[in-house]
Amino acid sequence: MQTAVEATQLGAYDILEKPLDTDRILVTLRNALSHLALHEENAQLRQRIESRYEIVGRSRAIRAVIDQLEKVAGTPARVLITGENGTGKELVARAIHQRSARALKPFVEVNCAAIPGELIESELFGHLKGSFTGATSDRAGKFEQANGGTLFLDEVGDMSLAAQAKVLRVLQDGVITRIGGAKPVSVDVRVLAATNKNLDDEIAAGRFREDLFYRLHVVPILVPPLRERREDIPLLVAHFVDVLTQREGVPPRTISADAVDRLASRDWPGNVRELRNTIERLLILASGPQVGADDVDRLAGPAGGGGGGGGGDGLGALADYRTFEEFKHAAERAFLL
Repeated sequence: MQTAVEATQLGAYDILEKPLDTDRILVTLRNALSHLALHEENAQLRQRIESRYEIVGRSRAIRAVIDQLEKVAGTPARVLITGENGTGKELVARAIHQRSARALKPFVEVNCAAIPGELIESELFGHLKGSFTGATSDRAGKFEQANGGTLFLDEVGDMSLAAQAKVLRVLQDGVITRIGGAKPVSVDVRVLAATNKNLDDEIAAGRFREDLFYRLHVVPILVPPLRERREDIPLLVAHFVDVLTQREGVPPRTISADAVDRLASRDWPGNVRELRNTIERLLILASGPQVGADDVDRLAGPAGGGGGGGGGDGLGALADYRTFEEFKHAAERAFLL
């Protein structure tokens, strides 16, 4: 009996007693195969879910992130997502929303770093016509637009102190007031936030409210930099090749194993975003039907810096170009020169 218990603990599916019965063996085998098929089906379903999120990878570091987001997604808890630029914080926020009871409601994103300080309050809370110069009509803010769903405050560490105070009141009371108005409007919004800053340092410097931090920091999720999950780079390369060539019309090419190894050896200070831009550049400018290691050396920039900067070809980063046509013209000029 002790041996049977130990065998089960080590992963045995069933225990067969002697003398062996043929019918029992067949039933056990059928059940074991059904169990294996179900396990594989669950694994494939999980992979499809993760692919839908576009959080690609199998490393322990990224698995920990996925496990965290799956645990918190079904709760109403606020989440503070931290990590370097380009690590995929927005993807984590979208995945939490997609797995939540609010999935069919709006997911509204606000990039707090991209909106001037004098406009952030209007963007978040809305305004009434005539409340300030340029307010030519009533306008709902992001909190109202996200009502019933999720509001994602990206780069929340760049928000002004005045706006922070108003966001704190919304989190406390569940109501907003449009600029120029006096009537409170109730909102039902789950707030997720992200930052690449150390908010403890920002609090110490007086640039971020400690009380708002604790309101947002119910569940923290740290997204690791790409250099800490290099084993995911081949999967990411394959994913980006598929996305770019099949969905976005970039020239179809394959990438050699040597080129993938070369990409995996880089540090990628711009993380997943930089890798994606580099793959796009390689697919557009490679010299043949397959991207080779020499193409990586020629087009992806210095090995220490990955593909975010120029590769000695005068092109700069893909992010500098607004359209594919603009980038293509620049590439043609660089080639002719």
